[in-house]
Amino acid sequence: MDIREQAKKAERLRELHKGPEILVLANAWDAVSARIVEEAGYPAVATTSAGVANALGYRDGQRVSRKEMLDVVARIARAVKVPVTADFEAGYGTSVEEMRESAKKLVEAGAVGLNFEDVTGDDESTLVPVALQMEKIRAIRGASAAMGVSLLINARTDIYLMPIGPANTRFERTVERLRAYREAGADCVFVPGLQDRELIGKLVKAVDAPLNILLQPNGPEIAELQKLGVARVSTGSGLMRAAMGAAQKMANALRAGGDFSELVRDAIPYAEINGMLAQDKK
Repeated sequence: MDIREQAKKAERLRELHKGPEILVLANAWDAVSARIVEEAGYPAVATTSAGVANALGYRDGQRVSRKEMLDVVARIARAVKVPVTADFEAGYGTSVEEMRESAKKLVEAGAVGLNFEDVTGDDESTLVPVALQMEKIRAIRGASAAMGVSLLINARTDIYLMPIGPANTRFERTVERLRAYREAGADCVFVPGLQDRELIGKLVKAVDAPLNILLQPNGPEIAELQKLGVARVSTGSGLMRAAMGAAQKMANALRAGGDFSELVRDAIPYAEINGMLAQDKK
């Protein structure tokens, strides 16, 4: 991909976070799911680390290797014309230098943005200290900008998702971290696991940065989140799990002697899938 065109895509993605409409992202996990999202009219494609990891035979949680994740991101970036932002977990490393290298590799893969988490493992003991996470964000910003593509950084905290620490202090600790990440250069901030409408509204005002919320069953719908001032919503692994749910349902029904014609009634035609991937989309 031409570096100037890639830089334009990064700025286009940045502009999408400024409204007036909320940015809705249906997260893809491979080239064809990315093309489906693009064909549906989404202005950008975001990846899901869980979807990519599961498709490659791994559990989620930074168990896939950096190279394997980058390979999938590169395939997706080649398959679509719209900007691609990668769910890059905690950067597949622990040091500031490793974050610089990850940023460079992401640019080389064709991505123009990333989600960047502050937990590196499966429990709260792996929560990265605020000061170190700020250094990592600065390193990602500097390394990518030096290559000519300033990656859009969506800085995530898992205080609510994991959850981490006493419930009565989670909001204050979340605000502290997100403000720090914004100061370090994050473009957008992300709080998966938060569903409370009142707290989401308070967080929008407290962090003074574009806020990303994960869509969840029984949580606020897109229209309500827009009214609350949320800038970006994403499905996370939801699209992938819905697709796997359909596959599981069909497999079980077929095993029980179900009507194959009825089971594939909603399937995308073979020729249409092939057509989506027939041309180089760079």
